[in-house]
Amino acid sequence: ITSFYRALSAANISPMTAGGDHLISLPILRALAADAPVGLIQFDSHTDLFDSYFGGHRYTHGTPFRRAVEEGLVDPKRFVQVGIRGTAYNLEDIEWGEAQGVRIIRIEELFDRGIPDVMAEVRAIVGTTPTYCTYDIDFVDPAFAPGTGTPEVGGPTAFQAQQVVREMRGVSLVGADLVEVSPPFDPSGGTAWLGASLMFELLCVLAEARARRQS
Repeated sequence: ITSFYRALSAANISPMTAGGDHLISLPILRALAADAPVGLIQFDSHTDLFDSYFGGHRYTHGTPFRRAVEEGLVDPKRFVQVGIRGTAYNLEDIEWGEAQGVRIIRIEELFDRGIPDVMAEVRAIVGTTPTYCTYDIDFVDPAFAPGTGTPEVGGPTAFQAQQVVREMRGVSLVGADLVEVSPPFDPSGGTAWLGASLMFELLCVLAEARARRQS
């Protein structure tokens, strides 16, 4: 996967990726951050900052961004997570992330402050340097996106899911992904359609960022 994305990067292609397990972001970041760490915007209900998952495995959908920080692919001071929520058996992931300098914005703060205010902070954190965006569909409330492996109630609506992406305008995006859509878990097809629609929104922001860099 990393070799494939290195070839895209060498061809000056900004990748928009559909996943799949959230671990897919790690090999992509290994390619895009080969020369210098990138900023990272993560929309998710989970931090994915655990050291291990599933009985000690270090490479799972619960660990990719712990590995990305450890490998120097992501600058933790330019790393912000939005929408974190759900039941937890400990806070090891959050405590580790905050100790590294990751800005973790839980769902309560997002709703209390409102999307425009929170996203203004997100843009300030990543600044004008190269930034990657990873969007886990379980950021969205399962009333709108039930077709995912680890749904968490109490999330944004479908419109709010679009709104956070639109508020990334101005960020110097170098790539993005939309992950964890599992169509068999939603026979209605609604989650897949929302995922495709969010990829379109991400693609618009990504294309605009490329145009600014090339102007």
